[in-house]
Amino acid sequence: MHKYFLAAFVAFALLANGTAFAQNNFPNRPIRILCGFGVGGGTDVVARVIGQKMADNWGESVVVDNRTGAGGIIATEILSRANPDGHSLIIVAVGHAFAASYYKRLPYDTLKDFSGVTSVSDAPNVLVVAPQIKVKTMRELIVYNKSRPDQVNFASAGISSAAYINAELFNQAAGVKPMHVPYKTMPDALTNIIAGNVQFVFSSVSSAVALIKANRLTALAVSTKYRSPALPEVPTMAESGMPGFDFSVWYGLLAPAGTPKPIKDKLANEVGRILGLQDVKDRLLTLGATPRPSTPAEFDELVRTDVARMARLIKDVGIVTE
Repeated sequence: MHKYFLAAFVAFALLANGTAFAQNNFPNRPIRILCGFGVGGGTDVVARVIGQKMADNWGESVVVDNRTGAGGIIATEILSRANPDGHSLIIVAVGHAFAASYYKRLPYDTLKDFSGVTSVSDAPNVLVVAPQIKVKTMRELIVYNKSRPDQVNFASAGISSAAYINAELFNQAAGVKPMHVPYKTMPDALTNIIAGNVQFVFSSVSSAVALIKANRLTALAVSTKYRSPALPEVPTMAESGMPGFDFSVWYGLLAPAGTPKPIKDKLANEVGRILGLQDVKDRLLTLGATPRPSTPAEFDELVRTDVARMARLIKDVGIVTE
């Protein structure tokens, strides 16, 4: 009996030492943060703010790897096949939860193939149009839509992007049915708004704020129940005539399933430290984002909750799945 107890104790000690070594030795090479959206979009900007500070503190480079297309699915599939050692992560937004129900066949399981690291921030979208269409308020945009059936288009950064989800919620509430035109990146979408190829988009504040301040885009409303610190003069959608409308875009980090808890905890603690830095807070606030650090378990719960919420939304709004 004694020798079995000794063997079990040795095995446990080796496992504990190995886990401690993995945590203490992490990171031991560059970290890759996958991003399913283009450079300059809200998801990309948040990843780069976090990645640079992480690299400065840990002495290992942190590379943001933009793999655009399919509303973030291409990048997410890459992570699902990555080694679960903490050196491969992905920055995701609320569209990650939407895709779980929108697509009938995903190349990964949204809940089983990934493990939460931490939430990072949340932010509103801003509804923008090109100045040349002479629309100054959200109500005027609705009238513009209704007076031009089959002539109004809205842009997004792809199906399952936050821009698309936000627009479909708006379309349902407003009783309009504009045509959807997806682009690979939000900067592409905004370029086409300015060119007059599409009429409106729900953009991340970070992507649109400079164009709004340069009067190249007209901001009509923000999607959350509170105004954005980056655009304090822009009313909320509730203030603009849609009582109760509230859509927030969250961002967070995922790791492949099976990533050791000590490594996830170390990453979460590091991101929490970074989000507490005043210059990072200031940077995120100028982009319209509020820091929201969490534990890995808390972020897992947020994803699970929003997967269920998005499934209900798709059913209630009548969005046609693929």
